[in-house]
Amino acid sequence: MKQISTILATLAILLMGIGAKALPRAEYPRPQFERTSWINLNGEWDYSIDPASTGWDRGLAAGNFSDGKILVPFAPESKLSGVEYKEFIPSIWYRREISIPANWAGQDIVLNFGAVYYCSEVYIDGRFVCRHFGGSDSFGVDITRFVTPGNTHTLVVNATSDLRSKRQTAGKQSLRADNFECMYTRTTGIWQTVWMEAVAHQGLDRVKTTTDIDRSAVSFQTWFRNPSATTLNIMVYADGKLVARQSGAAADGSIFTLPIKKARLWSPSSPFLYDVVFEVVDANGQVVDKVKSYFGMRKIHIEGNRIFLNNEPFYQRLVLDQGFYPDGIWTAPSDEALRHDIEMSMEVGFNGARLHQKVFEERFHYWADKLGYITWGECPSWGLDCNDPIAARNYLSEWTNVVSRDMNHPSIVTWTPFNEEFWPDNVQYPRFIADVYDITKSIDPTRPINTVSGGVIIKTDIWAVHHYEQDPARLKEIIWNDGKMFLYNGERQLLYRGNVGYNRPELDTPSNFPEYDGSAPYIVDEFGGIRCMEVNPPEDGAWGYGSAPQTKEEFYARLEGQVRALIELSDCVWGFCYTQLTDVQQEQNGIYYFDRRVKYDSSRLKEIFGMPLP
Repeated sequence: MKQISTILATLAILLMGIGAKALPRAEYPRPQFERTSWINLNGEWDYSIDPASTGWDRGLAAGNFSDGKILVPFAPESKLSGVEYKEFIPSIWYRREISIPANWAGQDIVLNFGAVYYCSEVYIDGRFVCRHFGGSDSFGVDITRFVTPGNTHTLVVNATSDLRSKRQTAGKQSLRADNFECMYTRTTGIWQTVWMEAVAHQGLDRVKTTTDIDRSAVSFQTWFRNPSATTLNIMVYADGKLVARQSGAAADGSIFTLPIKKARLWSPSSPFLYDVVFEVVDANGQVVDKVKSYFGMRKIHIEGNRIFLNNEPFYQRLVLDQGFYPDGIWTAPSDEALRHDIEMSMEVGFNGARLHQKVFEERFHYWADKLGYITWGECPSWGLDCNDPIAARNYLSEWTNVVSRDMNHPSIVTWTPFNEEFWPDNVQYPRFIADVYDITKSIDPTRPINTVSGGVIIKTDIWAVHHYEQDPARLKEIIWNDGKMFLYNGERQLLYRGNVGYNRPELDTPSNFPEYDGSAPYIVDEFGGIRCMEVNPPEDGAWGYGSAPQTKEEFYARLEGQVRALIELSDCVWGFCYTQLTDVQQEQNGIYYFDRRVKYDSSRLKEIFGMPLP
């Protein structure tokens, strides 16, 4: 019955993605900072692919183009966009008309973009408005002086990408013409929701939420668009009942701390969320801005080599989730699809996910908050030359924006800035990695940082390694006996020496590798990746790790052996992340098929991944 219900849910999601073309992804895209006065700009836009990047010379910024229609927010490489152009796209232009409601007069009009890959420029009626660098972070621009309420204007967006420059975050986008191994179809241009909203000139700009379960309190640090003689009211609700309230002067950086009596904690077993309403009140007592939000009372911290959630040891059973979709690539076909991916993962025994080489949209984090699903937020760092100063500059602005945007979500418990970096030099690389750690920690001191997952570790809160050894006994031996343990002050400890299978012996020297001394959690945050015996659909170059099991029983036996090997080492290995949730194009080693159909018996998988600690 569970398999039948999953199939029906998958079909419903696909139908929603197809049937929503009039206004795809119509839900409010920023659920932790929601206003009622907004207009969704998704839907059909005119577009022009500009392979020679001559659009500026040809006057395309004024909107003089039309190669056809594209369905925003889906990237031109995707099927759902209606374009499916899969060559490298150095430049693409978008155009649509925007009508400004007459009743928006007297307010600031803000144009928002969930994400545009990679460098974007915005024009209104041919006038340059703004430029943004970063393919994964959200941004907004005040367009009040460029538009007139009651009138219609021409909005043009240009997106440029130089994917092989090594100066921009690429993640798992293929740097070759075709896909190969674990590199997939690219995403260029607009790939998340575009929307406008009317905001009071004195309105709220952003809020940093910090919960303190030890003192039963929540703090809000606030910033405003134009601070003036206004007042901020904050109301906190639990199940619709007012439980806390505070008012104060609306000033940038102000911190409002509200006691939460008998606080209900957020956890995977009980993901309770408090609702919040922020009101900005002017000198006449009129509410000029109202924002709805929510938060979860929870704490994540480290003691020794263990991670604690709400002051209790919390063993993490994660799955690698790359966030790709057959028809949308980086963009989910529907809001329901985002929720369904989380439900699929929980169905087979995972309590969270390492969100891998992609910044997930805010709606995904909303569903993780609602459903009680922990996540590790990660930057798509592959493709970046860490020694290039321009690349470093691009990275820092994008990553800090991502952390600032998503840090209020209780479901995110770890930041992972980099994946599998292998020490390109002995000077700039350690400096850059340490700087990223320090900057991330200064923005968000409440979460552990897994600075480099499965690579050379410089400065980190978590020691995360990757092991794709398929034989369970050998996997356990690698971790326990094969140079990974040593005696430190008479106690068994782990020694980090790189990753099995990456063949980098020149790095395996004491001068290059810091030693793990047992003072941080050691997590195998990539393992498994067992390739499927049934390639479905057929793919050239379909692959996974190791030889494919010949029967499903052989698959279950191998998987159970691998998980048991890690569970039995739980005194020193404090969590795991299995590769991966779904197949992704030619990489066919997922728990589910790429189209989210069931591949294995969910109940058996849940028994394996939920195996009790000894």
